[in-house]
Amino acid sequence: MQDTHSRRRLPEVPPEQSQIAVLQATVERLQAGFDDSTKAKKEWSAERTLLRAMVDHVPDALFVKDLQSRFIIINRTVARFHGLIDPDEVIGKTDFDLHTFETASKFFEIEQRIMQTGSPMIDMEEVVIDRPTGDTKWLSTSKVAMRNDQGEIVGLVGISRDVTVRKRDEILREEQAHVLEMIAMNLPLEKVLERIVLLMETQLQGVFGSILLLDPDGTHLKHGAAPSLPAAYNQAIDGTAIGPGVGSCGTAAYRRESVIVTDIANDPLWVDFRELAERYELRSCWSTPIISHLGAVLGTFAMYSRDIRAPDVWETNLTGLVTRIAAIAIERKLAEDQIIFVAHHDSLTGLANRTLLKDRLVQAMLQTERYNPCVSVVFVDLDDFKSVNDSLGHAAGDQLLKIVAGRMVDCVRPIDAVVRLGGDEFVILLVDQPEGTDAISATLDKMRMAIAEPISIEGRPFHIACSMGVATYPNDGPDAEALLTNADAAMYKAKEAGGDGFQFFTAEMNVKVHERLALQDAMRDGIGRSEFYLVYQPQVDIQSGRIFAVEALVRWKHPVRGVISPNEFITLAEETGLIVPLGDWVLNEACRQNKAWQDAGLPPVSVCVNVSARQFQDKKWTSHVTSALEESGLDARYLELELTESLVMRDVDQAIVTMKELQALGVHFAIDDFGTGYSSLSALKSLPVSRLKIDQSFVLNLATDEDDRTIAAVVISLGQRLNLKVIAEGVETNEQLGFLRDSHCDEFQGYLFSRPVEAAAIAALLQA
Repeated sequence: MQDTHSRRRLPEVPPEQSQIAVLQATVERLQAGFDDSTKAKKEWSAERTLLRAMVDHVPDALFVKDLQSRFIIINRTVARFHGLIDPDEVIGKTDFDLHTFETASKFFEIEQRIMQTGSPMIDMEEVVIDRPTGDTKWLSTSKVAMRNDQGEIVGLVGISRDVTVRKRDEILREEQAHVLEMIAMNLPLEKVLERIVLLMETQLQGVFGSILLLDPDGTHLKHGAAPSLPAAYNQAIDGTAIGPGVGSCGTAAYRRESVIVTDIANDPLWVDFRELAERYELRSCWSTPIISHLGAVLGTFAMYSRDIRAPDVWETNLTGLVTRIAAIAIERKLAEDQIIFVAHHDSLTGLANRTLLKDRLVQAMLQTERYNPCVSVVFVDLDDFKSVNDSLGHAAGDQLLKIVAGRMVDCVRPIDAVVRLGGDEFVILLVDQPEGTDAISATLDKMRMAIAEPISIEGRPFHIACSMGVATYPNDGPDAEALLTNADAAMYKAKEAGGDGFQFFTAEMNVKVHERLALQDAMRDGIGRSEFYLVYQPQVDIQSGRIFAVEALVRWKHPVRGVISPNEFITLAEETGLIVPLGDWVLNEACRQNKAWQDAGLPPVSVCVNVSARQFQDKKWTSHVTSALEESGLDARYLELELTESLVMRDVDQAIVTMKELQALGVHFAIDDFGTGYSSLSALKSLPVSRLKIDQSFVLNLATDEDDRTIAAVVISLGQRLNLKVIAEGVETNEQLGFLRDSHCDEFQGYLFSRPVEAAAIAALLQA
């Protein structure tokens, strides 16, 4: 039967305490040797040598001190730590002989307390300097009181374990976490980079860190952080160009790889900077490029040493870690700067946008109040810019806008500002202006002539003019909004005067501005209060005289002003975006009324609805049309949507996609105002349209103007060749109708047959 006691495990003893026990036993044996005067010297020497070998075999630092904290026994680890070979050289000395006074005082105070109280100190952290290397060391030390056979405290036994590597790793992890926290808290980049450099410097001895940042132009390195290098040295290398032989950092950024220079004085890469480095006793430099996650060079991280040497494995690994953290911080800052830039600048031209304009304007107005210079706001709108978009597309229009924006910037001072509001609208902020209009007029004349210079796009020359309106603080407005509104009003006055010029704001213009704003508010309210209604103009087959369709036209009956002409409110609706809700109402009402006529037993006709550019560009436009048909119950084949050719030409490919989606439902399309835009025949051929509409401007003088007759005949012939119906609008005389009939035009509408009338009148016409 197995003995149960043999299976019992002894209690585990911490290694340090076990070693202390061994050391105490050793001391006791040595003390016994000291006390036994009858023991032969030879035996004592052998015993002492054996015990010393046992103590020296322990890798930790083992020592024994007397009541005065004098070393009486140490092993070789302690001696080596103090730069000594023979342990006996330490015997009889105290910590005051081996350490700084501050460190020795701390050790002495703790040891005296242990020997007075008998309470041990276990695993206490101590920081000391390694004499041979000068490096900082972290020790985990345990010290216990040593007693004799009578239980009296006669000294102290201690053991110290070098935990520098572990402590260094702990500090590194803590510093990493702190730096990442700084990045997450969006602290200034210079503070983050400085902390990263200090992180590295706490891990290494005699090494100074430096971070340089690559300029946006990608050709120069700017100072980022180097807290331990002389400020004069940092200033001297700030702005260093990158290249194949520009020190360690310039070369590392150029090569996109680490560059290790162990001896600056004799390395060809440092020829131009050798004297500078020598002045500050820098002997070696190891530089690593900081690379973004996309592979772009963001800057360099360098380590300098006053010794001629290369980095060891630990330093190389640390460099890799530090550069990755630096890359995160720099990329975060670049992303933040980009977000701020996008929030305050126009993406096409790079000019400031409306948000930044208001901030700049408010600051300029405060300066005006303090120092009395004038600040002027200039509202700029390009004349006939629409023709560029319509003829060559938006890409060409964008190119022209960037060229014009550059010309505007060249015409003003650096303290002024050019802002793009959107489309072809710009605002120029002229600050610190003298009183009077002469200086402003000279600037605007210069700008007007610069903009008017020919611009070649896709081999085609364009001459762009502009209309400008000026409002000056404080005379023309008490705040930023008022100034912008009044400058806008002055710009419209310049357009009314024929464009290609500028106007200064006057009080009379303010009246018109308020009238326009009042009309805009009234129109918004009118849509909600059902003040708008539809009239319908018949479209007639020329040969048979039969009504086959009606065009829905919107009218507004204001509760105070009465019926307001569409010429007065349609343009305003387009500019303000109110055309979208108004257009949706027109579509729904036209579909509802047409279905009502059919339900009343009237001959079925198509209803034609004009579509605005804002409506057509809405991504939900197709669903709006589908919803109008479903809610009214109208068959899609009885709905025709009229699009202007300029609208379609803005983005032909997208227009075709949208039109075909609706065509699949049965909806028809007509090109309105044909002949006034710049359609290409290839684009027209690809559009899913069934009807061309000759603009009334060509119909008006058909009886007398040979050019208009030619244009009308060409459009009719073109339509027939493309298997399209051709309808002429604005027909008012028999002469006009006679020419259209002789030219084989298919259809017409106009006062000659009927003015636009209300739904009841259309019902009567259909019955007749």
